Amino acid sequence: MTRRRLLILLVVIFVFLQFRLWTGSGSWEQIASLKRDIKSQRQVNAELQRRNERLYSEVDSLKNNLDSIEERARNDMGMIKKGEDFYLIIEGQ
Repeated sequence: MTRRRLLILLVVIFVFLQFRLWTGSGSWEQIASLKRDIKSQRQVNAELQRRNERLYSEVDSLKNNLDSIEERARNDMGMIKKGEDFYLIIEGQ
């Protein structure tokens, strides 16, 4: 009789643990989902890191290279040097 109760208790515990293993907190599915999220976040981080490196390079170039400043002024602000002629060509459609 006591062996039967012990066996039933062990089966109930086993079923409960199996249920938690497959569906509960820390389950296999949750772990797989977290691994996918980590992989995705690492890709985003790598992309942002490359962007940051380009920006740092651009800032360094602007700090140390007058040609970069001149190019930026010409492209972004439409500035021209003294004595230069500016021609704006508008293409017709």
